[in-house]
Amino acid sequence: MSTGTLRRNRTDYPAARTVLISAWAVPVLIIGQFAMVAVVPVTLVLIGTLRDARLRPLRWFSAALATAYAVPLGIWILRPDRAQSLSKDMNPVLAGVIVVAATVVAVVHQLLRRAEH
Repeated sequence: MSTGTLRRNRTDYPAARTVLISAWAVPVLIIGQFAMVAVVPVTLVLIGTLRDARLRPLRWFSAALATAYAVPLGIWILRPDRAQSLSKDMNPVLAGVIVVAATVVAVVHQLLRRAEH
């Protein structure tokens, strides 16, 4: 009888799945005008890539996504005459940068999964 442990591949690992789903959720939320809710998937992407050593190649991309999201959020918070929602106050160029950054994280994640198999 063998007492070895089973190795999980990245597709079965819950953190990797959470990162992938969250990365695809960010563009949907930004485009759907739910920019403030997007703080949750952005945080999940960043924490997931920092905690899992197998997702190390995604760390720079997730940091870029978090920074791209933090800029309009910081502007919105610090502005004295801010709009009622982050989506209405966000510059469309910044929204586009966030969408592109999240899409890059998701695509690179998919490419890493395929390269592993």
